[in-house]
Amino acid sequence: MAKKVLIVYAHESPASFNAAAKDAAVAALTAQGCTVEVSDLYAMKFKAAATTEDITGGVKDAENFSYAKEIKLASEEGRLAEDIKKEQEKLKEADLVIFQFPMYWSYVPAIMKGWMDRVLGCAYAQEKRYSEGIFKDKKAMLSFTTDCPESVYSDTGINGDINVTLWPLQNGILNYCGFQVFAPQIFWDPATGSPESRSSMLEGWRIRLQNLCGEASVYFAPLDYFDKEKGFLLKPEVKEKYASKESGLTVGIHMGKPLPANSQTKAGV
Repeated sequence: MAKKVLIVYAHESPASFNAAAKDAAVAALTAQGCTVEVSDLYAMKFKAAATTEDITGGVKDAENFSYAKEIKLASEEGRLAEDIKKEQEKLKEADLVIFQFPMYWSYVPAIMKGWMDRVLGCAYAQEKRYSEGIFKDKKAMLSFTTDCPESVYSDTGINGDINVTLWPLQNGILNYCGFQVFAPQIFWDPATGSPESRSSMLEGWRIRLQNLCGEASVYFAPLDYFDKEKGFLLKPEVKEKYASKESGLTVGIHMGKPLPANSQTKAGV
C-alpha cells in the first residue's frame, strides 16, 4: 500500500537548495507510489504565534491562561482555529512527516516552530508521551541545510556536537509526541559548495528516499526506563545495566559519561 507523506516546508525562495530538496523528495516519493502533500508554510502565511486566537468559543480560564491546557481541551472539543484543523487533518492522514528547513540559530525557523507549537499541541499530554505518545504509529524526520561545514558541529567544533543540538528537536518534540524518528538528512553548507557537490547531495537524498521506510529509527530510551513516582528518574536497574558501558544511555541522559557517538544522527545507536 502506498504511504502517505506530509512535507512541512519552510523556505521563502523557490530557488533555494531547500526548495530543491523538497522537490526531490516529492518526485522520489511519488515515483514510489506515495501520496505526498506539502505544507509550504511561507506560501500559506502560516501564523507562527501560539495565542488565544487558536481557540474558538473562548478559553476556559482566561485569568490563569495555559496554552497547553487550553489547546488540548479545544482539540478534544473541536474548537480549534481552521488553519490548525487543516494541518492536523494532514497529519492524521500521514504515515511519514518530513520537516524541510534551513537551520536558523541552531534551530528551526520561527514559522516552523509555530507549526510545531500549534499543530502538535494536541499531542502535549502527560498521560501519553514518548514511547506511548499519540503518534507512535507514525514516522518523522528532519531534513535541513546549514550555513557551515560539518566540523563546526563536531564534538570539538565551535557550535558543539550536532547530537546535542538535535536533542531538543528530535527527543523533546518528535519523540515526545511518539513519532518513530528517522536519522536526519543534513545538507552541510550547500550555499558555498560547487554545483557538482549540491547535485551530489540531492542525488544522495533521492537514493536514501528509495529505501527510507525500510530504515531503522533513532534509538530513544523507552518511557518504562524511568520511575514515574520519582520524577521520571532513570530506574536503578537501568543505571546498573549501563554502568559498564563506555558511553551513557542517550544524549539527554548520559550519566556523567561521554555522549554516545552519532546517537541523534544514525539509526539504532
